[in-house]
Amino acid sequence: MAPLFTWWDTEAQRGTPVIVKMENPNWSISEISSLDDDEEYQFPTVAPRKKGARGKNAKQVTWVLLLKAHRAAGCLAQLSSAVVRLASVVRRRVASGRTDSEALASPPEESPVLRSRFYSFIKVFLWLSLALLAFEVAAYLKGWHLSAAEMRRLVLPLYFGLPDLLDFYASWISFRVDYIAPPLQFLADACIILFLIQSADRLILCLGCFWIRFKGIKPVPKSAIGDSKDLESGSGDYHPMVLVQIPMCNEKEVYQQSIAAVCNLDWPRSKMLVQVLDDSNDPVTQALIREEVEKWKQNGAPILYRHRVLRDGYKAGNLKSAMNCSYVKDYEFVTIFDADFQPAPDFLKRTVPHFQDNDQLGLVQARWSFVNKSENLLTRLQNINLCFHFEVEQQVNGVFLNFFGFNGTAGVWRIKALEDSGGWLERTTVEDMDIAVRAHLKGWKFIYLNDVECQCELPESYEAYRKQQHRWHSGPMQLFRLCLPDIIRSKIGFWKKSNLIFLFFLLRKLVLPFYSFTLFCIILPLTMFVPEAQLPAWVICYIPAVMSLLNILPEPKSFPFIVPYLLFENTMSVTKFNAMISGLFQLGSAYEWVVTKKSGRSSEGDLMSLTKEQPKQQRGSSMPNLESIVQEEDFDPKKESKRKHNRIYRKELALAFLLLTAAARSLLSAQGIHFYFLLFQGISFLLVGLDLIGEQID
Repeated sequence: MAPLFTWWDTEAQRGTPVIVKMENPNWSISEISSLDDDEEYQFPTVAPRKKGARGKNAKQVTWVLLLKAHRAAGCLAQLSSAVVRLASVVRRRVASGRTDSEALASPPEESPVLRSRFYSFIKVFLWLSLALLAFEVAAYLKGWHLSAAEMRRLVLPLYFGLPDLLDFYASWISFRVDYIAPPLQFLADACIILFLIQSADRLILCLGCFWIRFKGIKPVPKSAIGDSKDLESGSGDYHPMVLVQIPMCNEKEVYQQSIAAVCNLDWPRSKMLVQVLDDSNDPVTQALIREEVEKWKQNGAPILYRHRVLRDGYKAGNLKSAMNCSYVKDYEFVTIFDADFQPAPDFLKRTVPHFQDNDQLGLVQARWSFVNKSENLLTRLQNINLCFHFEVEQQVNGVFLNFFGFNGTAGVWRIKALEDSGGWLERTTVEDMDIAVRAHLKGWKFIYLNDVECQCELPESYEAYRKQQHRWHSGPMQLFRLCLPDIIRSKIGFWKKSNLIFLFFLLRKLVLPFYSFTLFCIILPLTMFVPEAQLPAWVICYIPAVMSLLNILPEPKSFPFIVPYLLFENTMSVTKFNAMISGLFQLGSAYEWVVTKKSGRSSEGDLMSLTKEQPKQQRGSSMPNLESIVQEEDFDPKKESKRKHNRIYRKELALAFLLLTAAARSLLSAQGIHFYFLLFQGISFLLVGLDLIGEQID
């Protein structure tokens, strides 16, 4: 740098001094200052300078531009390196992938016949769109930029003089105007109407949530009204007999944390009994769970292990079998926790008091919170959905209607309400929603506590999440077909019947997946090839953006993920639509129950915190040997890389290419918003189809 400063000192020209800072490996400009700080920088021009203005050094400007170019080149190099690394990860994960048809080890989440037909349906649309794209590109290159009306005026007088290809193109335009565009536009308008109705429903729910917050509405136990001490302490002297059930099936990753959390509930031991309902068919898992139960039992915990010989009815059959035990008649309430749930010690003290002096109350539901919500992009997007479900849907329905769908866990039931409603039934895969609807028809009321949280896990792989969503969206359609006659014949009021049929089932369980898939995955790409049928920009962009913003309001920290959330929800519409059709028409996949895969990431930390609260005589047995757990789970990296793989989803990939093809076609029509939406939605389908979102599966 010495020659540079020597040259600088010998220059006779006046100019603005530049302070340049060198940072390894890039140059960066630290400061550009002048004696006149309020004077804006001006490039040298031929025009005469103003009096008193400083001249600008041309060499100085050149150095500034060179340094900026060098910094830009450094940024491009870093970006290129990141892209190369990303491409390497994608190539490595795709190379180890397996198609969804190859996964024969686990039970399929959908019937092979339906999968084949649905996939063939999408393939037909894909090949048709590719053919139309090639045809439209050829017409565009030949300069045939004629509208349908102009083409019709041209065809009649010049029909015999037209070239064969132009003749065919004119016939195609005439055919699509007369026979394709009208029904497509009708279907688009119908989906838009359903979209607006569903958006209005979501807006009303958000307004209801805002009103609850504004007024500070919060369920309070009747016994605690006017008694602030009882309200803060919880149950006071009210300690009825409570049965706690933990149904599980081959969930060795999480059984220790759930058993430890339940056995640490702050409730009189003589007033509580814990049932560990193990439906595992793996002998090793059975032995581990039985051993854990025995450890707690030897230290005074009121707990017992129960294993069924005939494992019929999945979770509903497991709960039904447990409720048939003779000692259940001695208990007034039953609390259910799935295997990955970890209730706080004061859970019963904050939920059970709501039943006191409230004989019409049948269910108290707590909110879920998630220990792994920031694990990856998939868990973050799930967290947005479920936060809206609990914060808005459950809370509003609980406050204004005293009814909502039971979430299957983290809830306290009055046993009398269960028996009065017919008990657990194995007729659907959503036994929780089934019992809630039947209890509502019998006149029982529900309370939702948004401030009582119970920690659990979110699925970390797309495969596990996909199977979970298939069960959650096929089950309600099964239940709707079975419950509709009972709803019509029930003695509840007209408005409650209307809410059950039109809002709870049809709008939120059937209409939502139907229009999401049909409108954004089928109709929108087709309108690119049939431009006479149109979708306005506010349907494609503005209203979905507003709805996504409303969904994120309960979790404001997730605002940076608003665009991925919107795209991912449309991507999941394929699975939800497929599940809805399976449940509605009673296809084989509607009755398939697949236990959601758990990771058990929080086990070690939660067990440590739980055992610290235990007395010394219980600490030895309640605390498992964490070092041995780590050693058991410490696999060799080479073996681990062989064990994990990606699942390649053919339907999602076919739709990705369909949307990208439609995006290419939209360029010929210069449809900006439609192009960007189709492009990013196609990329979203591509990433999901290659299983690049979430963790790899075992």
